[in-house]
Amino acid sequence: MIGSYQDLIHETRKQTEPQRLLFVFCRAELPEDASAEEKAAFEQGEGGALTPVICVDKTPDEAPDFQALSEESRGTGQSWDMVFVAAMSGRGGLAPSSDEAQQPLTMMVESIRLGHIGNYLPLNNQGKAVSLD
Repeated sequence: MIGSYQDLIHETRKQTEPQRLLFVFCRAELPEDASAEEKAAFEQGEGGALTPVICVDKTPDEAPDFQALSEESRGTGQSWDMVFVAAMSGRGGLAPSSDEAQQPLTMMVESIRLGHIGNYLPLNNQGKAVSLD
C-alpha cells in the first residue's frame, strides 16, 4: 500500500524496468452555480471539482522527494490542492522518454477532467496519499 510520495518513489525503484512518473496537479474549485450547501461543504474542504492546472513527467531520479517537486510546481505561479500520479514502465532497461510520455499525460489530464481518477494515485499538497471515496 502506498501511503506517501516517498512510498511511491521506493516502489518505483523496486520495479524490474525503469519508470517515468506522470504528474497532474489540480486545483479544487467550486462551480459558479453551487448551492449554499455545496459552498459550505467546500469551505470545510469537501466537494468541488478538480481542475488540472499543471502537468509534467519526470523520472524518479528527477523528482526524488516531494518537497522539491512541490517547490518546482509552485514556481509556475499556479496554486494547486492535489496531484495525481501515474507511472510508465520502460523497456530494455531504459525509462520511457518525455516524448513517449506526452500522449499518456494528455490522456491522463483529460481523464481527470472527466472525473475518471481511479487509475491514479492522489496525493495532497503534503505528499500524503488521500482517499477520494
